Amino acid sequence: MKHSGTTRDRMLASAVTLFRERGVDATSFADVITRSQAPRGSIYHHFPGGKTQLAEEATLLAGRLMGSMIAANLEERGPGETLKAIVDLFRRQLLDSDFDASCPVAAAALAGGDFDAARTVAGAAFTAWESDIAAELERRGLAPDRAESVATTAIATVEGAIMVAKAQRDVRALDRAGTEVVRWIDAALAEVA
Repeated sequence: MKHSGTTRDRMLASAVTLFRERGVDATSFADVITRSQAPRGSIYHHFPGGKTQLAEEATLLAGRLMGSMIAANLEERGPGETLKAIVDLFRRQLLDSDFDASCPVAAAALAGGDFDAARTVAGAAFTAWESDIAAELERRGLAPDRAESVATTAIATVEGAIMVAKAQRDVRALDRAGTEVVRWIDAALAEVA
């Protein structure tokens, strides 16, 4: 993630990257300050609610960025190709980080402690991604219930496969899950064509 813009923007971008690499619980304010090259005292100025506010806002940013990517791909390439793009993005991140990185939204969903707001934002991000995919599937002829089911299964499968790939230190699970989800989407759309 690019680290340009205001100090606050750099801190948020750094938090997203660190959450993706370490998780919310294992990321400290000191880590965010170091990564963003922000002045030491600035974090409480920009995030007076502390780490819980930083986690919530960084998760919101990550969810919106992925949501924008999903929306653009759906419009240009369709649902199957969109899922391929998501899988390719996370595949590259896993390989480029030597399997340290995963989805920062999932990291917030899995956070412990006092991060209820970040978990809520993560849930809303997943719902928004599913809704966008379901809307496109419905536009292409799937019944609303079926479109929602396919979209939820697609996001849940890819997110789960990212965790498995990270744990196994091998992208095989992500590649297989991505291939099957795309086949499933294509088959569902072929039924209504």
